[in-house]
Amino acid sequence: MKGLKTLLLILAIFAFNFHSAQEEPADTEELSLDKGNIDSQFEYVFRKSGNYRADGIRYEVVRITSLDKLRKNVVDSLKASYKKAAELNATISGHEATISSLNKKLEETTNNLTAVTEEKDSMSFLGLLVSKATYNFILWTIIAGLLLLFLLFVYKFRRSNTLTQEAKTALSEVEIEYEDHRRRALEREQKISRQLQDEINKYKKSK
Repeated sequence: MKGLKTLLLILAIFAFNFHSAQEEPADTEELSLDKGNIDSQFEYVFRKSGNYRADGIRYEVVRITSLDKLRKNVVDSLKASYKKAAELNATISGHEATISSLNKKLEETTNNLTAVTEEKDSMSFLGLLVSKATYNFILWTIIAGLLLLFLLFVYKFRRSNTLTQEAKTALSEVEIEYEDHRRRALEREQKISRQLQDEINKYKKSK
């Protein structure tokens, strides 16, 4: 009898835990050991049990068949709960594995996207990857340098051309002056030659 009371106490505690999530049945006729939740089945057992007093202590009398049925239902419910918990754990494990795989793929995709973005924002210069800003700076620096060299070449060419023209002009003037000087010298030489010839002729006539 003492063992039966202990079992009933354990079952009552178990029923109390279920009671907070379930509504209490309103009518005994709706209660049954063949349907309903564990809480309603405990309520059915309690309402169908008898009681008596002995030595000032109240005892509950429960049918063994009802108790066996209730115990079987509780065990079945626990097994179903354990099975459901195992299924949920398996589902959670599967979801965790899926999440881990997706996180890994996301990380790989992020890394690939970063690499593609860096490659897109970079240019190859002398076999080295440099940013577009650096590449543009180097390119425009080279273009500016070449343009400056071109302008310097044009300036040098024009200056050389001017100097060449000036030299040609000066040479032409010198040539003119030289021809003029040569002509005057020739005339002077011819004049002197004539004068000398005249003096020779005069000298010959005087003899």
